Amino acid sequence: MAILEIKEIGINFGGLRAVDNFSLQIDSHELAGLIGPNGAGKTTVFNMLTGVYEPTDGKIMLNGVELNGKKCSDISKLGVARTFQNIRLFKDLTVLDNVKIGMGNQVDYGLFSGIFKLPKYFKQEEQMNKKAVELLKVFDLDQYVNVHASNLPYGKQRELEIVRALASNPKLLLLDEPAAGMNPQETADLMYLIKKIRDEFDIAILLIEHDMNLVMGICEKITVLNYGRILANGNASEIQNNREVIKAYLGD
Repeated sequence: MAILEIKEIGINFGGLRAVDNFSLQIDSHELAGLIGPNGAGKTTVFNMLTGVYEPTDGKIMLNGVELNGKKCSDISKLGVARTFQNIRLFKDLTVLDNVKIGMGNQVDYGLFSGIFKLPKYFKQEEQMNKKAVELLKVFDLDQYVNVHASNLPYGKQRELEIVRALASNPKLLLLDEPAAGMNPQETADLMYLIKKIRDEFDIAILLIEHDMNLVMGICEKITVLNYGRILANGNASEIQNNREVIKAYLGD
């Protein structure tokens, strides 16, 4: 059953057609990859899926609900979460507080209760603290609960950003170059982590990544983007042996 349906979306920036006629379907519990050379339009696609940009044309559907024109916060509440190519943690806040920020789409105690610290405020804060610690335990990050995010090792900062995204209870998780800057051992650990997330949280995952070992090792379906258009679709073997894909990456 499809959780995400992208139907021929495109976007213009002035006279530039950054993405054109892009279609993709992701099923529940599927782990898919979006790859392509630098500047192919991959992050632009993520920005359209999360409401940062609105497509010039085409439709994006999540569980049958159209996302076009919706605010980022509304799309988050509908079940889309993402990480970023460049880590965007609140580095002066603790690990615990970073995860709790990811739960912002679930808070309903209101400004008045928050200012005056009414019982509803304390009840929800206690629930959020408990949930955040439970999430951190899943990824062996609970030992860093009171550590500032800036003091975490690089690989742990990457993991924390993923945990923060999961805190929003997503149905679809978008990972933008999660292995960027990681060493081989960290990347191997990340491959295990991504599969663990998909299975334990029962969500669909779409990732952008330049590390082909990671992409080919875990993605069940791969879409190749080049100059804003789809170049190829297929499984790892089909993509690895596609001459047009090889040409796009390596030249003639």
